[in-house]
Amino acid sequence: MDPRYKLPSRNYFAREALPQMYTEVRQSLADRLAKVTYFAFTSDMWSSRTCEPYMSLTIHFIEDWEMKTACLQTSYFPQDHTGEHIAEALQDAIASWKLNERHMVAITTDNGSNVVKAVELNGWLRMQCFGHRLHLAIGHGMNDNRITRAISVCKRIVSCFSYSWKKRRQLAEVQIQLGLPGHQLITESATRWGSRQEMIERILEQEGALAKVLSADKKTRHLVPTWQDLEVLEAIHKVLKPLQDFTDALSGEEYVTLSYVKPVLHLFTTSLLAYEEGESELCKSIKSKIVDYLNTKYSDPATSDLLDMATFVDPRFRANYIASDALKHRAVMEVESLLADQSSCQPPYPCVPTVSEPADLEAAVAPKAKKKTLASFFKQHTTTTSTAPTKEEAIQNELSSYLQSPSVESDTDPLKWWKDHEVVFPALSHLAKKYLLVPATSSPSERVFSCSGNIVTCHRASLKPDAVDRLVFLAQNL
Repeated sequence: MDPRYKLPSRNYFAREALPQMYTEVRQSLADRLAKVTYFAFTSDMWSSRTCEPYMSLTIHFIEDWEMKTACLQTSYFPQDHTGEHIAEALQDAIASWKLNERHMVAITTDNGSNVVKAVELNGWLRMQCFGHRLHLAIGHGMNDNRITRAISVCKRIVSCFSYSWKKRRQLAEVQIQLGLPGHQLITESATRWGSRQEMIERILEQEGALAKVLSADKKTRHLVPTWQDLEVLEAIHKVLKPLQDFTDALSGEEYVTLSYVKPVLHLFTTSLLAYEEGESELCKSIKSKIVDYLNTKYSDPATSDLLDMATFVDPRFRANYIASDALKHRAVMEVESLLADQSSCQPPYPCVPTVSEPADLEAAVAPKAKKKTLASFFKQHTTTTSTAPTKEEAIQNELSSYLQSPSVESDTDPLKWWKDHEVVFPALSHLAKKYLLVPATSSPSERVFSCSGNIVTCHRASLKPDAVDRLVFLAQNL
């Protein structure tokens, strides 16, 4: 309302305000990353609605025993999506942020062959995204003609009600008559196995109302599920329902997730996907295929070692789900290596000077000549000396104390626990900082694309790719 005020133009924000803000935020993040000892990445490829390809890269690290994440880039990627090009782009991203590859623990990606090859070319350790792997395992378990037919029936039913207002109105009326919840049908998404489970669950919930509406029209009577289809859908629902929450639970960014993978696989094998008395052969077949697929894919030595160490340094699990003997030796060797790399820091085990005890305590207290007693003739005069433990012995003692320390509740925050016990276990805390930061899924990179999609969709062709990168960077890191 003040006529003296000059309203900033679009050019001001595009050419001055936002570039300056981007520079400041980037420098601030670079200063923080310079102090980070260990870090991990997630990365993914994505194409916008305007068919422009992008590659995201997020970084994850522990700062003051809190999980931190940041978006490093959402860069325009016009080259062919080959393993060589992706590997080169990842190297360029690390170089632009001046990060040391030796401090990178792992990178979490999906299972695309080009991404897998890129990680191999760079010589990095790759963590398989648990969400993608579980999705593929469930798809493998659904490889049955009976299941294919039943799922096809569900999709056609959903399509029938999605494109007909009359059918939806009739369904609402019948739901009231039968006392069923007034829920709409759910469409399956090919990239989310949970959506298939939700679609099946809703079909079973509304089965009575759907049969009544479909059978009333001779053109849709053939869509009414048969009793065989319903049996198959109930078997699928019984198997998948307990797994529904695991993908979302392991996709978090602000808490530890990698240490859960090994216990979750054990839970699947021994409980959730174990055979039950009286269940159908189809249920057993689905469970067996899912468990065998997951156990095979996570039996890779490099992946298994990463999961073992992450589980071991989580105070909630420790050695409960792993063979501890071999891992103890590996943990001791790795702690020694980490301490050697940080030799400039104060050693966690200072040598404490020892004082030799006097041979005769009575003589030390009273130096005056004293009449010998009968027992003094049988006293063995020995000189006891105590030496400080070697570094390896000290680490082994600390490791034993860690394994014998009181158990903690399953809902305990492992990072908070380590913050409180870092003084007690100073050497092992280095392992915790290194392995607990790796994310179990590549969801952080996929969330970046949600933000990118909104920006690109709103502005369409008015934004250049580098502007998209800057806007997404600011939106994720401010």
